Amino acid sequence: VQLQASGGGSVQAGGSLRLSCGASGLNFRINTMAWYRQAPGKERELVASITSTGTATYGDFVKGRFTISRDNVRRNLYLEMNSLEPEDTAVYYCHRPPASWGQGTQVTVSS
Repeated sequence: VQLQASGGGSVQAGGSLRLSCGASGLNFRINTMAWYRQAPGKERELVASITSTGTATYGDFVKGRFTISRDNVRRNLYLEMNSLEPEDTAVYYCHRPPASWGQGTQVTVSS
């Protein structure tokens, strides 16, 4: 399984970013997929997950600001992030439970 995340960058508070994750080596359409993040000195935490049928779950801190989606034809996972806050600064990881992780993409939000 290979997961390639992209789309991170540096933005000011209130800005937006769209993360993408390309997946290979798995039957993408049948897998639940997820985004996690890890900030310096903190544990990795769930940002959002989406089932094979499109049911999404979000971390409490998201508060309607992020949207997870998937394209089963292109085998891509997405995370649309709006109203970004400095507290969202972290490395964001694409994840296929239970143990497949992408390399991470850095998101930095400045105040």
